[in-house]
Amino acid sequence: MRLTLEPLDLETDIALLHAWVTHPRSVYWEMQDTSIADVAAEYRLIDENPHHHAWLGRVDGAPAFLVETYDPAHSELSGLPEVRPGDLGMHVLVAPTDSPVHGFTRAVFAAVIDHCFADHAVRRVVVEPDTRNDRIRALNREFGFRELRTISLPTKEAALSVLDSPKIQQSHLTPDYLARAQRRLVTKAISEYAHERLLEPAPDAAEDGQGRWVLSTPTGDTTYSFAATRLALDHWAIDPGTLLRSVKDEPADLDVQDFVVEFAEVLGIPDALLPTYLEELASTLASACWKLRHSTATVDDLLRADYQQTEAAMTEGHPGFVANNGRIGFGADDYTAYAPETGSAVRLHWLAARRQHTRLSLGAGVREADVLDKELLHAHGLDPEEYLLLPVHPWQWRNKIAITFAPDLARRDLVHLGEGSDDYRAQQSIRTFFNTTDPTRPYVKTALSIQNMGFMRGLSPSYMAATPAINDWVAELVDADPTLRGCGFSVLREHASIGYTGDAFHRLAEHTGTSSPYQKMIAALWRESPVPRVADGERLATMAALLHRDAEGRSLAAAMIAASPLDAVSWLRSYLHAYLRPIVHCLLAYDLAFMPHGENLVLVLRDQVPVRAFMKDVGEEVAVMDDERDLPEDVRRIQAEVDPDVKALALHADVFDGVLRHLAAILHVDGVLDEGAFWAEVGRCLRQHAEEHPELADAAAAYDLFRAEFRRSCLNRLQLRNTLEMVDISDQAESLIYAGTLDNPVA
Repeated sequence: MRLTLEPLDLETDIALLHAWVTHPRSVYWEMQDTSIADVAAEYRLIDENPHHHAWLGRVDGAPAFLVETYDPAHSELSGLPEVRPGDLGMHVLVAPTDSPVHGFTRAVFAAVIDHCFADHAVRRVVVEPDTRNDRIRALNREFGFRELRTISLPTKEAALSVLDSPKIQQSHLTPDYLARAQRRLVTKAISEYAHERLLEPAPDAAEDGQGRWVLSTPTGDTTYSFAATRLALDHWAIDPGTLLRSVKDEPADLDVQDFVVEFAEVLGIPDALLPTYLEELASTLASACWKLRHSTATVDDLLRADYQQTEAAMTEGHPGFVANNGRIGFGADDYTAYAPETGSAVRLHWLAARRQHTRLSLGAGVREADVLDKELLHAHGLDPEEYLLLPVHPWQWRNKIAITFAPDLARRDLVHLGEGSDDYRAQQSIRTFFNTTDPTRPYVKTALSIQNMGFMRGLSPSYMAATPAINDWVAELVDADPTLRGCGFSVLREHASIGYTGDAFHRLAEHTGTSSPYQKMIAALWRESPVPRVADGERLATMAALLHRDAEGRSLAAAMIAASPLDAVSWLRSYLHAYLRPIVHCLLAYDLAFMPHGENLVLVLRDQVPVRAFMKDVGEEVAVMDDERDLPEDVRRIQAEVDPDVKALALHADVFDGVLRHLAAILHVDGVLDEGAFWAEVGRCLRQHAEEHPELADAAAAYDLFRAEFRRSCLNRLQLRNTLEMVDISDQAESLIYAGTLDNPVA
């Protein structure tokens, strides 16, 4: 099949063109009721316009499709902030036929895209299909177009979408971007490995106490030197610009993979897992290069950004883990389509799963109809009494379910129903999706069988069966507590979960009693959206945003403080009241511990000041650290006997070391707030809570939050020990690794 394009000849092609554009199947071409004269006049205007061109496509010499290309800067898209130099707009109309040929439209589409990018000046192809045209939008996404947002045009609501040139798609992989990414990641590796006492930098004797440090490899062949300030909690605030590497006394480029190989002996990575860790580092570098190239939002932009714009702008990943963007299993196209930093629109796929093999759990007040569209089952001729609906990640469908669960599909225990109609965006946690079509609707969290940051990101149907009940119990407890209400603290309930268990892998587990990642490939849950709870004048931001620096190194937290009506101490006090006080109260009053890291908290901001917070990811990461408390039967999964010394780590390790250490360093280094003043405010928050809650004095004494020191819990040591499965989810406390102690900055 030979496809060619040639300029449209109005004298020869007008009758054929009129038949195509007025056909009932060409409704989105918006020329249904036009005459031949009308069509001729329209395309004569195009012929006379130097910025707009019409092309006739032939297949083996026969007319078969119509193409228009145009310069968006000289079209109705002119003035949109997304329009850039090097953009080329595109419209495609495949000739309507009553005898469609399978794969023909895709072949035409591919040929047209090749035609557009044949001009080396074209850096992106831009399309703006009608938002109601689900078929062409799905085709666009299949070819890698990213939907940026919905725009209003004179005749339609359009999904503005772009496709980068194949050359541009890899344009982030350049020596310049790599060098910048390497410098950042090697700096982080030295800082965090030193923090965990895996490495021990020494003062640079040649600098005579001027704040420079040296780090030598076990062989002594390679040396790293840098300027750093050591802050509370043994935090190494290294100036990236000062970092130098020498190999056999010769200057050498920074390379984080070489760094890990050079120190592998002291890092303790098992030989069999070292290549996997190096692969995760390569992926983290690739992601960092992409962000340097494409994530252009400044901190000033983010002061005005909405929730999802902020989420997509995050560049660091986890503040502690060095290899934090592994995503092993994603290809280059998958990265563009599904990585949260690309901001791409994603449509989940839906399966019908036979009820007898499927577990649906619903929280209080939630009905099946609230999360499942039974009309979708009816539309496919399926009985809602026999099937349940289950959302899956598009990557999971293509790469796992369609093949690995082929027998289940053939038996029609699973039925693939195709894409849903709502657009979603991946959150930083990568397998959780925010509904952008209707932001008030729940998040959807899906199973995703890629390896990322120490885990295969599956979801267990059996483990999640109790998730809604656990969330209900936690939410009821939080909502009923006057102190937590006074902080404005609440949880986003995971109020429904679903999982399929009718496969051979679950039958194998029943037979042998063993588990495997294959049992975690088809499951999902729904989590409440925070959007309906936001008042006028308030906006949302992930707490991870407080640790964000833009491409120029500017701190978002510092910019927020400067733009707020408060001084730095008052701003911090408001933040701690919204975040730290509720965490402490839950610990002392209920022995209730969350996993309160940056991505698990959604902050509510008013005038750039954090005023309250929503906790999420409750089902998998909450614990009641007292095995004698009376809990409902279906909530007892979260109950554990925990050593008293470990209990306080829910504050000391997870909050002080895991979050506040990094924020304190940013504000200190940027000259916004001295670290002594920062930790004084943290201590003030704890003391004020104690003064206002004398009834919790015994619990406070048991937790001893002001102890002189606490165990140094090490995250990277966990990943280095086993990058495939860092901890046993069912007993996380016993999986922890410690390296000495840290001085308590509020003691």
